[in-house]
Amino acid sequence: MISKNQIKFIKSLSLKKNRVMAQLFIAEGEKIVNELLNSNFEIEHIYATKQFSGINRCQKSSITLITNDELLKISNLTSPSNVLAIVKIIQNESEKSHGIKLVLDDVNDPGNLGTIIRICDWFGVTQIICSKSTVDCYNPKVVQSSMGSLFRLDIKYFNLTTYLANIDTPVYGAYMNGVDVKEQELPKQLHLIMGNEANGISESVSKYITNKVSVKNIGNNAESLNVAIATSILLHEFCS
Repeated sequence: MISKNQIKFIKSLSLKKNRVMAQLFIAEGEKIVNELLNSNFEIEHIYATKQFSGINRCQKSSITLITNDELLKISNLTSPSNVLAIVKIIQNESEKSHGIKLVLDDVNDPGNLGTIIRICDWFGVTQIICSKSTVDCYNPKVVQSSMGSLFRLDIKYFNLTTYLANIDTPVYGAYMNGVDVKEQELPKQLHLIMGNEANGISESVSKYITNKVSVKNIGNNAESLNVAIATSILLHEFCS
């Protein structure tokens, strides 16, 4: 059984201001919650139907069994999949990672950020540096589209100009008119900056870029690539 107040609180976590205040976020679905159970994230509570495959892995004190109708009331999904978890936002004070760090300058679309997180996980990039204007990584749509990869990455938000002014590794930026990435000799440690979906890398950030790179187009009709697709192609080159 789930109360009206519980439903109201869970639904409120769809908004960033409420997530920040409560220091909690939502994770939904069989795959994502099972990935969560394997992570270092601390689960506040789980609401699940008896069909949830991970039910035996949950501590009895942290799980409430609910009906499919009750799950539908608290879910952000049209067709929820057996489980919803309330998760504590991690205060990540990780050591400096080596290799490639991805930097996101004002990426606004939750689906793009979630996909980029999943792409980084695939290519072994463990840290993402986001501008403060980039969409919140705990947005329910970001969590959903990351498919559990969110729980394995270190994602931090900074004033990018302050951050970039204090690093000593090469800074590569993705541009339409940059040098073909295949023609560049790539260092093992660097920062790769991806810009806003509509406007690209901001002027205030661009002055810190040491190398402009691009994905060479073969056809002549497409105006540009989606930022997540471009990130995938560039990371394939940088990480190979």
